[in-house]
Amino acid sequence: MPQPPFLNPLGSPFIELQSVDSTNNYARNLLQESRLPDRQNPVQHGTAVFAHEQVSGKGQRGKIWTSEKSSNVILSIVVKPQSLQLTQQFQLSVCVAVAVRGFLAKYAGDDVKIKWPNDVYWQDRKAGGILIESVIRSSDTGDSSWEWSIIGIGININQTAFPTYLTNPVSLRQITGKSFDTLSLAKGICEELNQKFLELTTEGFEKIYAAYLTHLYKINETVKLKKDNRVFDAVIKGVSQAGRLIVFHSIEEEFDFGEVQWVI
Repeated sequence: MPQPPFLNPLGSPFIELQSVDSTNNYARNLLQESRLPDRQNPVQHGTAVFAHEQVSGKGQRGKIWTSEKSSNVILSIVVKPQSLQLTQQFQLSVCVAVAVRGFLAKYAGDDVKIKWPNDVYWQDRKAGGILIESVIRSSDTGDSSWEWSIIGIGININQTAFPTYLTNPVSLRQITGKSFDTLSLAKGICEELNQKFLELTTEGFEKIYAAYLTHLYKINETVKLKKDNRVFDAVIKGVSQAGRLIVFHSIEEEFDFGEVQWVI
């Protein structure tokens, strides 16, 4: 499928850094600098930032993403959500999760799943995480527009020792017994994500959404969830197109991200 002429493929240009505080921060700074009036080369859709070391990585809900130097994929990609509406941010999240899951499954098999909303799990252990930060602008009339997204992807590749406060990490090396070139894998993820992004923007959400549900972690299984101080058993029934987790216990109930925690 041809790339629309106004967009670069994801992963182009590709910036390789030896060390950075956070690839998402680096990408955000590039976006901010590109808005200066004297900037000659503004940031383009598709720009990827890869780092061999990240010293202040960010995870979901303010958590820290810890990564051993030169051992993992640490990657951020700048995306202009040209054909998506502000209300469709979850569609991009699903697209990224399906792409990363599909890429990792090529090496680790069908045990790779997507844990709502967009963590990547192998069996009951976390192999990777995704953090998407959006740049939204408000006009003088009060309308908001979705200008950019920065897609942060962290995947455990060659690391075998993890901090004790991480309860269930796993790396591709632990799964397969093999070592990998993290730079090559990062470029491969860009290619996979580019294909899925094209699919989303040209064919719509349904096919990617169906793949997300097919590979959803613990779908149709009973799990333990925690809401406030209450721990309860529930069957994972799916995720709505708006991104709400659908579960059934004594009743069917839906939760936004952050309302419940998994007890694994």
